[in-house]
Amino acid sequence: MPGSSTKRSRRPRPQDRGPRDPRSPAGTNGRTRFIVDAMLGSLARKLRAFGFDAIYYKAGNDAGLLNAALREGRIILTADRSLAAWAKAKGVRTMVLIGDSDGERLDSLAQGATAAGVMLVRGDPLCSLCGAELRAVEKNEILGEIPKSVSRRHRLFFRCESCGQIYWRGSHWKRLMSLARRLNQKGHVIVLGRRKSRSKAREADARVAC
Repeated sequence: MPGSSTKRSRRPRPQDRGPRDPRSPAGTNGRTRFIVDAMLGSLARKLRAFGFDAIYYKAGNDAGLLNAALREGRIILTADRSLAAWAKAKGVRTMVLIGDSDGERLDSLAQGATAAGVMLVRGDPLCSLCGAELRAVEKNEILGEIPKSVSRRHRLFFRCESCGQIYWRGSHWKRLMSLARRLNQKGHVIVLGRRKSRSKAREADARVAC
């Protein structure tokens, strides 16, 4: 499952400005699709790290968010009850998340999904910055882009296919693993591709973000 320390690559970091083309890599393979409002940015990054297709809608108005949710078949995640009421009146699937921490919000998400009969489906972790797919890279390909101490301590590395961000299993891994287990225990979560060998599963678990 996700967890990570990160090293910013030398490529320019993209701006996550809202909905992407639904044909992009983050949005395929049956993952549950969310659009997260501007109040919940850290949660959006964690959902991507866990393998959900989550757009962070931090630019644009509420009408734009609703239109994007309808157009791309996404569930709105928000802490704004007035926005949720408006969205539901328009026929847009919406979950109001309560809590001051991301852990509490994940509990709220799991409970809301169960109450609404929504199956939570996630795949391999995605880039927490832009939501694109991650691919494994050889250590010698990135030696100039990661600290020497990281190179000495870690074996598996992954790069985002879109923004170039590099990931490895690091200091955030245990915390994210704990949050992922918390979500799995409280909700009905399907993990795509779970029937893989243990060695392959361990390798996938190193694809971390956040």
